[in-house]
Amino acid sequence: MEYALVVRWLVVFAALWVVGLPLSTRLFRRLPGNAPGFTLPVVFVALALPIYYVGHFVFGPVTLLVGVPLLVGVSALAGLDLDALRAGTVRLASDLEIDRRALAEAAVVFAIAFLFAVMLRALDPAVHAGGGEKFLDFGLLKSLSRAAVLPPEDMWFAGEPIKYYFGGHLVAIVLAWLTGTTPEFAYNLALAGFFGILVTGAYELGRSMSVIRGANGRLGGLLAAFFVGFASNLATAGRFALGVLPESLKQPLVQAVADHTQYTTEQVLASAAEFSYWRASRVIPGTINEFPLFAWLNGDLHAHMMGTPFLLLAAGFTLAYFRTPETAVWERRLLVVATILLGAFQFVVDTWSFPSVFGVLFLGVVFAPARPWTVFTSRVAGRFEDNPVASEASRLLGTTVLVGVAGAVALLLASPFLLGTVAGSGSERTVEILLPTNRSGFGVLFLVHGAFLSAFALHYASQLGSKDSLRVGLGVFVVAVVAALQSFSALALVIPFIVVGWVVLRARENPRFETVLIVAGAGLVTLVELIYVNEQAGPGRMNTVFKTYMQVWVLWGAAMGPVLATLVHDAAAKADFSVPRFDLRIPSRALHTIAVVVVVLLVASTSVYGTLAVTDHTQSPREEMTLDATAFAEWWHGDEATAIDWLDAEVEGNPTILTAPGTKWSATVDDQREYVMYSWRANPESSLTGIPTVAGWAHEVGYRGPDAYYDRVRDVDAMYVGDDATRRELIEKYDVQYVWVGPGEKARYGDIETDVPWLTEVHRSGSVVVYEVEADAL
Repeated sequence: MEYALVVRWLVVFAALWVVGLPLSTRLFRRLPGNAPGFTLPVVFVALALPIYYVGHFVFGPVTLLVGVPLLVGVSALAGLDLDALRAGTVRLASDLEIDRRALAEAAVVFAIAFLFAVMLRALDPAVHAGGGEKFLDFGLLKSLSRAAVLPPEDMWFAGEPIKYYFGGHLVAIVLAWLTGTTPEFAYNLALAGFFGILVTGAYELGRSMSVIRGANGRLGGLLAAFFVGFASNLATAGRFALGVLPESLKQPLVQAVADHTQYTTEQVLASAAEFSYWRASRVIPGTINEFPLFAWLNGDLHAHMMGTPFLLLAAGFTLAYFRTPETAVWERRLLVVATILLGAFQFVVDTWSFPSVFGVLFLGVVFAPARPWTVFTSRVAGRFEDNPVASEASRLLGTTVLVGVAGAVALLLASPFLLGTVAGSGSERTVEILLPTNRSGFGVLFLVHGAFLSAFALHYASQLGSKDSLRVGLGVFVVAVVAALQSFSALALVIPFIVVGWVVLRARENPRFETVLIVAGAGLVTLVELIYVNEQAGPGRMNTVFKTYMQVWVLWGAAMGPVLATLVHDAAAKADFSVPRFDLRIPSRALHTIAVVVVVLLVASTSVYGTLAVTDHTQSPREEMTLDATAFAEWWHGDEATAIDWLDAEVEGNPTILTAPGTKWSATVDDQREYVMYSWRANPESSLTGIPTVAGWAHEVGYRGPDAYYDRVRDVDAMYVGDDATRRELIEKYDVQYVWVGPGEKARYGDIETDVPWLTEVHRSGSVVVYEVEADAL
């Protein structure tokens, strides 16, 4: 039956693709093949955004009756011949045409990526608490499945709405409704769906940019898909490369790596048999430097992952704007409006990447051939053409106004989330300056970004020419010396890609959009070397780098496709390369061979991690292959799993359940639980059912502040072991309807008095007993 579920999801994806194709074809009519690989993320924005708004009044499967007809209507209005439609014939408008080959290629890429991710998840489907945020993510999915309105009630803070971005989980529950899938299976299938959409978007963006450059579109698309979906940083390949060096070189280098990364010398020298997929995501000290393959192997259904396809969609809209001539004013306005709607939705999906949506738009507009003021009026745009400095200033100002207005409107559209879910948080967040001693070093920056930077350096050199490249190289060397003195490695490794990219984009008559993505990613890397958000999800800049580097990866990974495909194409098309001063001539065939070798080396070096990780994944011991995210509970925690299943099946809505809090802290009791946070003992009852508990994971400190959370922890302790009057008063205050007594509660509280007239046993399985509060007796 699980195979049937996979087929059902593929059928629904195909149906949504067909429905949304006219709309996406209209939006991307200026791109080669009309970019059908962006259809699904377009569909999800058009489908989920109205459901999000309506959900604040009524939420559930019934809201599909709003979202689906709106999607069909908007798509029909955008792409179909309305006169023919009135006559009963369905066909595209005369100015639109479906490129069947491009559509078939995108569909094949999606199917392969989706099934690959399904395989990964079936090998390790569990939403166990360790090593990630699966309890949070599955709890959000279950909370949405139980919610009658949005935002859903917080399963870890009963009686209050959640304080977390949940737009991606909203898409997942919509897909669950469309496919008739329970959350237990929808979790992993939605995870695979987001991976498929991400890789397909990367393929489409890479293919489009490559075709525009005259290179092989299929090669560019496949390389972009590879670097986004499968490639890793150079840490794994670098460690194995160190292992083959002579001892005299190896030992000092190994020690240097250990001194400047989070690796020990033993981990640096670990063999393939000792491989751990985890280590490559923890290279830069004090940070998390994830990339997509690691994230999907780890298996969280988390916001920073689900936001990536929509960030690439934003890049796609910007590329379409970039390609639209100045005279097509309404087309450019339509693309800006589409980006506004996408930005509003992205705020709910992954607030961290909301600024990047408009950052990419800013760069695309400022470097596009069309003058930005012409979106508003052509009068202002034509006033400064005779003065180059004034013209550039006018272009920057016009872009700032256009993108500023677009971002402001997007925030206005996101105001239900901004004012409801985000506002009122008790945890302080401030933007802090990063001290030089906490910045990333040359070595770790290169280990994480080196493959990208090497390819982009060749890309810039091909645009600058040999003389200018030499000058730039000398300049970078001088800057590197300054950077070393100032403990600012990004100044030498990354910032030159912003400065030179800006100059190249404005100096060339035919600017390349892949350079826009390079500048965007370089800007994000530089930003997190200067500032960070000081918040509870720390310590230090950990969360800032964590949430930002995933965005950098997908932008740079998509750019790698056209950069490398163009490198191979240009090398094949060039004449023999001569250096007269040295009497050196390199035949064009040799240039092409060198370009191919460079591409092969980059692909091979970034494939080492993925090859080992996927192989290790398939060989890891497991109970069975399944897509059921909660099957692990039955395998490893039988009694509690039975009680959780009973609770999930028999209890409707969102009654409050009392369980031990998700922290060892207590002012009154001696908690004997060995682990709490990121372990099974941290609120499995609410996390796996969506039924809210009074005080769940200590994540709530970051959402609501320490006072609000720890006051509740005190009250929970009192409800379990306080005097009878206090217990009854607090249970009435929090409207507790069920009390859970299991191994976790006994480890924290010891003996719990349950022989009271206001508690009635309603379920028992082994060491777990669930009681219902009798309101009349209370």
